[in-house]
Amino acid sequence: MKLAVDGMGGDHAPKAIIEGVFQALESSQDLEVLLYGHQEKMQPYLKEHPRLKVIHCEDIIEGTDEPVRAVRRKKDASMVKMAQAVTDGEADACISAGNTGALMAAGLFIVHRIDGIDRPALSTTLPTLDGSGFDMLDLGSNADAKPENLVQYAIMGSIYAKKVRGIENPTVGLLNIGTEDKKGNDLAKHAFPLLKEAPINFIGNVEARELLNHVADVVVTDGFTGNMVLKTIEGTAGNVFSMLKEAFMASAKTKVAALLMKDKLKDLKSKMDYTEYGGAALFGLKAPVIKAHGSSNAQAFASAIRQARQMVEYNVSKTIDETITMND
Repeated sequence: MKLAVDGMGGDHAPKAIIEGVFQALESSQDLEVLLYGHQEKMQPYLKEHPRLKVIHCEDIIEGTDEPVRAVRRKKDASMVKMAQAVTDGEADACISAGNTGALMAAGLFIVHRIDGIDRPALSTTLPTLDGSGFDMLDLGSNADAKPENLVQYAIMGSIYAKKVRGIENPTVGLLNIGTEDKKGNDLAKHAFPLLKEAPINFIGNVEARELLNHVADVVVTDGFTGNMVLKTIEGTAGNVFSMLKEAFMASAKTKVAALLMKDKLKDLKSKMDYTEYGGAALFGLKAPVIKAHGSSNAQAFASAIRQARQMVEYNVSKTIDETITMND
């Protein structure tokens, strides 16, 4: 299996990206990586490896670049070359921690949509208190959505949950302001009956306050709402742990309490740690495109590589294509 990696994307590139690549190569003996990036900037962190090929790219797409313009004009950028490798059949999937908008543009214009998918959706597995997690989409690929888009999101999310996460009959919920069937805005009201008829295990409306209680395996919504929920969960988790740390360091007694609770606190942090779940997948494209978190460390990027590897191994894109065709 060959995966293409953008070595220049993310807050801690290229160091964290390259370290993550070597972690992935160490854990997966059948994995080959094509690493795209500026040779001179990556060289201090590189070492010889029989399953690693480095391809020099002169250009870099920055976080401040306008996404579509950057993809169209910077033809020699690492992100563009990475996506092109997938289209050319040189790699099975690609991963970047760089500019999210540019990666989505590269996915649309270079990797291309699956026939029958109107709008690809960005999805990731978010943590739950029981440690199992749930998949949510769309997380910002499209700010607006039509009811038909939510049905496609639900189908794609169900396939991923079953194929990659091993859930036999994943439950699907529609994010709403209440659980009653008639609740919500026009989008939710029109999507509800369509989801009931879709080839999924639809359980109805779910509320945001129940998400971390594992109310559903897959949750669908429009990209604007999904992105707001994602950032709220990330921000809340980070702030809670900061407050806990401050409270436990307040006095000698609380420091002793922290020491006694050390293992439990580690377990809790592990459950809520995004680095364990990989990156965000852009569902609806002809091959897997994974967006790793912009602040990814080596562990988080290795997890994103693992996620891409699993999507290739379990033929997620092909299954989505076949299911959408049958549903049409």
